[in-house]
Order: sequence, then structure tokens, then C-alpha cells
Amino acid sequence: MNQNMAAAMELRCWGGDWGLPSVHTESLIVLAYTKFSGAKVAVSPIDWTWKTITVTVPELLCGDTAVQEPTQILNFLRKQRFNADYELTARQGADTMAYIALLEEKLRPALLHTFWVDAENYSNLTRPWFASRSPFPLNFLVPGRLASGALSRILLTTGEAPLHRISEVEGKIYSDAKECLNLLSYRLGTANFFFGNSPTSLDAFVFGFLAPLHKASLPSSPLQSHLRQLDNLTGFCDNILAVYFSSDHLCKIAAQAGPLPPVQETMDANLQKLTQLVNKESNLIEKMDDNLRSSPQHKPHRPEPKPSLSSAKSSTPA
Repeated sequence: MNQNMAAAMELRCWGGDWGLPSVHTESLIVLAYTKFSGAKVAVSPIDWTWKTITVTVPELLCGDTAVQEPTQILNFLRKQRFNADYELTARQGADTMAYIALLEEKLRPALLHTFWVDAENYSNLTRPWFASRSPFPLNFLVPGRLASGALSRILLTTGEAPLHRISEVEGKIYSDAKECLNLLSYRLGTANFFFGNSPTSLDAFVFGFLAPLHKASLPSSPLQSHLRQLDNLTGFCDNILAVYFSSDHLCKIAAQAGPLPPVQETMDANLQKLTQLVNKESNLIEKMDDNLRSSPQHKPHRPEPKPSLSSAKSSTPA
């Protein structure tokens, strides 16, 4: 029954560009998780349709059920036994929730600002892209509506009153985001994924947040410049794109890949403070959620094993 349901699943999302399967963070999270868990979904981009204004994406359709928001969609997929987190310990499950909360609080406001509020990026990249993917006359309406929603979300996340000028919180937004990127880089180290040798929901979330920032041709972005200094995070995105979304180019990319880049080995005071904050939240989640692993879990469907970039590289003839 579950397999039949899975065969009928449809995912509505924004389409791809910049070398990405979607330019939209939430859509990317779900697309990556379906690959990691082996869920078969028919991807239906909303580009050039009236759904650009009538549908909130990503949206997963399965029979009479419609699910929105990445967290809810991932929960739905787990119930269908597509569970990329099946082998995580309770502590790793708590860490996952804590790091996702960190991404939402510390990184998302700066990403929204970069794409939707920064005047140069919005007028030269974001607005033209979304206008060109929306049918007339929605091309005049969709970008502005999305920009307005992004601004509201920034002010809500940063806890500022809606009447505050965005310029008053810009500095804090970007310093928080850079610290968050530093912590993610430190936590990933030289590994391909955040927990062991297989990607999980945390990898899907980090990929969804970082890949557009990594790949977009932004005319103005100190945050993008900062990310590009963290070679293990950009390599993490490239690895997922190569292994899960671009198998035709895997050998070519693997052949070009160099040794794993050096990563920061010591913590500065800010990194230490942020690590303590995440650990504290993870401890709290683990204590509060006694049912995290005690609820019965069905053995998940197993996706076809994918080679990591490093293993593909080692098997590539010189």
C-alpha cells in the first residue's frame, strides 16, 4: 500500500536554474530528502503557471492529501517509510532539531535579506528571475508579493516590531549568519555528511539553505563571499549535486576534485558560544522528547546506495 501511495506522489515546487534542481530553499530541502530517502516523486514545477500565486510551495500531493512546509512533508514521507534518519541515535535526532532551529534563527534572515531586500540583488537577479517564471500579468505581482513576505519574515524572526527599519537590524543579521556558517563548517569538518556516511534530514536542510547562496550569480553579497571561503561547505553542496542530481557529470566532477580542503581546527570565542547554545538546546530537546526513538518505527525503504564524491574519485582512472 505504501509503495502504491509513493508511486502517486507529486511534488510542486519552483523550478531550477544556476545549476540547481530548484532555486527555492524549501523546495530544495524536500527534493534533497526525497533523493536521500529513496522516495519516488513526480516533480511538477509551478513556473509559468497560475500556481505561482495560488499555491504555497513546496507542496506534496498524495491521493487526497496535500502537505506543505518541509518539516511536515518530511514527516509525511517518514510515515510512508521513506526515512533518511532511521539509523540516527536519539542524541543525533536532538542535534538535528537543534541545528535546524539554528538555521531558521541565524541563517534564514540573512538569506532572505540577500535575495529579497538587498536592492542590487533584488533588481538584478531575484525580481527578473521570478517575473520571468510567472505568466502575464502575474509577472508584475509575484516578485513583489514574495519580497513583502520575506521582509515580514525577517522582522518576525529577528523579533523586531514590524515598523522597525530593516537597516537597523542588518548588521546583526549578517554577523549571526556568518557565525552560523562558521559553526556548520566546524561541525562538518572533513566529512561528506553531518552524521556518518549517509545523508539525513539535516544534510537536506543545510543543502537547501546553502546551495542557492553558493550558486547564484549575486552582484552584491558579503555572505556569499564568506561562504566561498568555507571550502568544506561549498564542497558539501557540490558533492550532493554531483551524486544525487547530476549522475551524468559525476565522473567529470570527481576527476576534477582535489583533496579535502583544510578546515578550521580551533574554536574562537563566538564559535564556542554558539556551540554551547546548540548543545544546550539539543540537551533540552532530548530530555523533553522521550518519544523521539521510543515510538515504533518501521524499517525504511532502502534507496539505491550512492557513491560519495570521494569514493567516485578513488575509482576514477588516473
